[in-house]
Amino acid sequence: GGGGGPQFTVQSPLTPTLSPQGRGGFTARAATSPKLLFMQSSGGLTSAALFRGKDAILSGPAGGVVGAVETARAAGFAKIIGFDMGGTSTDVCHYDGAYERSFESVVAGARVCAPMMSIHTVAAGGGSILHYDGARFRVGLDSAGAAPGPLSYRRGGPLTVTDANVMTGKLLPDFFPHIFGPAQDEKLDEDAVRKAFKSLARKLGDGRSPEEVADGFVRIAVENMASAIKTISVQRGHDVTGYVLNSFGGAGGQHACRVADALGLTSVLIHPLSGVLSAFGMGLASLRATRTRTVLAPLDDKGLAGLAKIRLPLEEEVTHELVRQGVDSGAITLIAQAHLRYAGTDSSLPIPVASLRGMRALFEIAHEQRFGFISPEKDIEIEAVEVEASGGGEPIAEPELSVSVTAPASAHVVTEIFTSGSWHEAPVFLRADLAPGHRIKGPALIIEDHQTVVVEPEWQAEVTPRNHLLLTRIAKRTEARVGKHADPVMLEVFNNLFTSIAEQMGYALQNTARSVNIKERL
Repeated sequence: GGGGGPQFTVQSPLTPTLSPQGRGGFTARAATSPKLLFMQSSGGLTSAALFRGKDAILSGPAGGVVGAVETARAAGFAKIIGFDMGGTSTDVCHYDGAYERSFESVVAGARVCAPMMSIHTVAAGGGSILHYDGARFRVGLDSAGAAPGPLSYRRGGPLTVTDANVMTGKLLPDFFPHIFGPAQDEKLDEDAVRKAFKSLARKLGDGRSPEEVADGFVRIAVENMASAIKTISVQRGHDVTGYVLNSFGGAGGQHACRVADALGLTSVLIHPLSGVLSAFGMGLASLRATRTRTVLAPLDDKGLAGLAKIRLPLEEEVTHELVRQGVDSGAITLIAQAHLRYAGTDSSLPIPVASLRGMRALFEIAHEQRFGFISPEKDIEIEAVEVEASGGGEPIAEPELSVSVTAPASAHVVTEIFTSGSWHEAPVFLRADLAPGHRIKGPALIIEDHQTVVVEPEWQAEVTPRNHLLLTRIAKRTEARVGKHADPVMLEVFNNLFTSIAEQMGYALQNTARSVNIKERL
């Protein structure tokens, strides 16, 4: 059809680019080495011989989704928000019992028909540049990147979110790699950061201190990231207040408590490998094979019979694909879902294949959750059937450790951090010194190998028997009152909140409208 061209243009350059390092370059070595597998955007592994370029587009973030879900499930959580904050952007995902995927995506203007994890990205990372236009603050969309990087990197870069955390004492130069300056042996440039924020505070001219300016920018970044999470959760009808925020990525720990507060969450999980959780997730992933076929039949007895005729050969096909890759047939799990929608609409919802009555009931529950209503008078249509086979993955091995702590954790040093509108004394702990059973009340900093974790006031950190760091809100949150004068921070915060509300309303209207005109113009 007409969509073949754009997909072809994606597939053509990517597959040959990956092939020399994969199917070609490792062929001889793979014969005598451990099995070579590739990560796909769907969150599953596949052999080098079956790997295609279009399946690599979101393979890295997909590893993060698997890592976030599997580590949180091992910790006892069933409802999970993945929060991966790096240097340039933040990736977020939602999990409530099943991985969420899309089968048709637009990437850089090209339509890609391939299963991909549902991941939402927002341009808010440690390197996001801070702006003041004379009326309000902005964070991003541009980033300082790795070169020149933030101002504190000593390469002449601009002020960024990372610098704001240096200004507020939440990133300590002494505990950051000394790799800056001409000889690459200097610490983060705290003096340059202070000077720049002092200059910005003078430009603002409302009596705000440099640390208040920096904290205002961090608040805006937090709201941007919270809005991204709402896009993949609240916008789809999920109440996230009972979820855990699984925070990872190099900058996640600095902002996790505040992002959780912005969403009404009370639990944050930080895995010992949170700095490299995307890579860890690839190691936990199973081999997966997926097939989707169009059905376009009413949801009735005849339609289900037609669906079964299409489904069974697909199940044989995906099972055979995994068996060819060395997965024992008895270890393969098959999942079949029907994409259902009301006749005359375009918005389909994935529903497990079951009895006619059961599928109708599940569809109505899902439709009301997503769109807020059901239409019992309308016929339901089977748009397509999706079949997935999975198996051969390595189960997560994290045995519970004995809790033998007899004394409180000892702080390495004591510092001060600016948060919640004032400076607070904050002990600094080394993660390597903490053992299961240790509890630390905020405000505090916990220094890990790959990141700094900020335990905000009214939060508590606890090392669990699995050696995870669990942050929990221990006091009810109180909202600060908004003043009568224009505030450059609150102007941007409310601007983003109103934009988010408008986008969510537009999304619901677009999905539920019968008018093609409305669907295509929104």
